[in-house]
Amino acid sequence: MPVHEFKVEMSCGGCAGAVEKVLSKLGDKVEKVNINLEAKTVTVTSNLTSDELLAQLRKSGKTVSYVGVKK
Repeated sequence: MPVHEFKVEMSCGGCAGAVEKVLSKLGDKVEKVNINLEAKTVTVTSNLTSDELLAQLRKSGKTVSYVGVKK
């Protein structure tokens, strides 16, 4: 299952919580989420496309960009 990495403008735990909340709405379509507040990155293990994940992440109201698939 691919691991997609995104850059997300997060400045606090509340921001990270908002990101986690929007991703949790995808339910079992997402296997794992890892949020690194310091590096402002979010990795998502999912069979969804990067565009689908990007659209969902943008619902957090944060500035999001797609980095790529982690090897």
